Parts: sequence; structure tokens; C-alpha cells
Amino acid sequence: MNYISILSKTKGAFLTALIATVAIALLAPSCATRKDILYFQNIEDVQPKPQTTEYEAVIKKDDRLAIVVSGPDKTVTAPYNLTLGEMGANVSTASSNPENATLTYLVDPDGNINFPILGTIHVEGMTRNQLVTYLQNEIGKDVKDPIVYVAIKNYKITVLGEVRSPGTYVMDSEKITLLQALGRAGDLNLTAEREGILLIREENGVPKHYTIDLKSAELLNSPYFYLQQNDVVYVPASASRVATATAATGIWSTALSSVTTTVSLVTLIISLTRK
Repeated sequence: MNYISILSKTKGAFLTALIATVAIALLAPSCATRKDILYFQNIEDVQPKPQTTEYEAVIKKDDRLAIVVSGPDKTVTAPYNLTLGEMGANVSTASSNPENATLTYLVDPDGNINFPILGTIHVEGMTRNQLVTYLQNEIGKDVKDPIVYVAIKNYKITVLGEVRSPGTYVMDSEKITLLQALGRAGDLNLTAEREGILLIREENGVPKHYTIDLKSAELLNSPYFYLQQNDVVYVPASASRVATATAATGIWSTALSSVTTTVSLVTLIISLTRK
């Protein structure tokens, strides 16, 4: 039996098959055009509408609120501010170091916080400015010219799917657009679907979803252009990307199978020649 001749033919056939599979894998992805990936393609035809009301986030359950009360006389306003010794069930701290701790009020499942002296306050559904006005009016009954600061400390947006850096991001601002959120996540990959962006938002305790088209400039007038805390933005892969990934998986599976078969065949040939 001519072992070298058989091995040479087997090796040649394997290399030919491997080169063919690699070539198919490289040619499989379809070429995307500018029309497939550009945002706001009809922006010249769209007239942005002025906002009738200024956007402002509303307070929701599980929000963490930082509230600080000040005024001309700090000794009078001090009782309205939390201290570590006064932390209750709906109060949390953003730091493990007591000296650097930022005390926050956690909005409970009923939408309430327990505020020093004033007691239970229903804050769910209020805007930040509405809560500031409410506290100034209530505290102002006993304190002259109180100054109240309120901030939502866990204003976060989650971006998933075909972006460069998916994850959950805590935003510094309470006025965040969809574009800014995508920018924080590193923008879309070229393989992302531009017309089927999915926005998932909880409204009145019920998760709802909306489809957004980044290729249309009508997004600028969309009620979903501005995001809300805890929104989830999902960017799906394009149909061609899914097809390519599926095809590539099959191709490389076939190539691996070819390698396994060839190795087994060579092992068998060597075993037979030694007998």
C-alpha cells in the first residue's frame, strides 16, 4: 500500500475543501449601502415641532432621591436633613464610607418617602421641581426662606444588542435623548437594524414596547425621543447579519467536521501501514 500517495491525496482534498469553505465564509456577508445605515435620511423634509411643554422626568417607585434643605439659618434647617443616625427603611447611602456618604430617600412600593419632621410624603408622579416647590411650601411654614435641592440619583438607562458597549448607564442629567443614550453605549454597530429599535418602558406598572426608526427624521418629533429613567433600548441585529452568522456557523461546523474526518482517516492509514 502506497501510504505516502494516499496521505498526499487525502491532504490535498482536505486543503481544497478548507479553502472553499473559507472563501464562502468571506463572501457570505452582504454589502451594506449608505441607505442602509445612515440616520435621519429625510431630515430636509421634516419640520421639527416646538415642544409645547418642557420635558421633565417624573419620580417613580424605587427611585433614590437626594434631598438637601438649607437656608439663611443652618441650625433651623438642620432637622430637615438626614443624618446617618436617622436612616430608616426607605433611606439608603451611596457610599460605604460614612464620612463620604450621600444619604438618599428610596421611594417605597407605595410611592412614598418618610421625610424628617414632615413624615410620609407621596412623591410618585411628581416632577423634581414639583417636589421642590412642595417641600419649600411645607418647610416654609416654620422656616424662613428655605432652599431645597432635589435630585434623582439612580437615573439609569439600559442599552442592549448591536451596540459597541451594551450595558446599564447612570445618567448625570434627567433630560436624556435616545441619541445620547446610544452615544453612551458607543453607537450602533454597522450590523445593527436601524428601523427596528425597540424601546421598553414601564407605564403604570405595565411594561410596554415601542418601535423606533433611526433612519427617519420623524424621530425628532416622536414622544419617545426623550427617554425616562429605567427605559431599556434594544438594538436588534439586521436580517443580513443574522443570516450571515447562521451561515458562518454552518460553514465552520462543516470545516471542523472535515478536519476531524481527515485526522481520523490519516490515523487509520497509519495504523494499517504498520500491520
